[in-house]
Amino acid sequence: MPTVLFIERNGNRKEVRTSADVTLLQVAQANGIDMEGACEGAMACSTCHVIVADDWFAKLPIALATEEDMLDLTYGVTKASRLACQIVVTDILDGLTVSLPSATRNMMD
Repeated sequence: MPTVLFIERNGNRKEVRTSADVTLLQVAQANGIDMEGACEGAMACSTCHVIVADDWFAKLPIALATEEDMLDLTYGVTKASRLACQIVVTDILDGLTVSLPSATRNMMD
């Protein structure tokens, strides 16, 4: 079972074990991480924005243009920003570390 380390907005670190083949958004929501996911993973918002640790970013599949477009609409975007709904946890990502940005923007309200 892969583990994921979430660094929450307040700096707390929460490591969780998860099964493979689920999205990072699903992992966060199942483990009490403060991640909204307003569009429920349909990539129609950016409320699941995470910042991937530098040493893990290159191990992820390249973001689609539609994901990049959604990220353009939120706050605190970095070169290592991704949408958690687009990251599928696999055994290769065991130990993945992501930080939650200080704020998100819900355009669906």
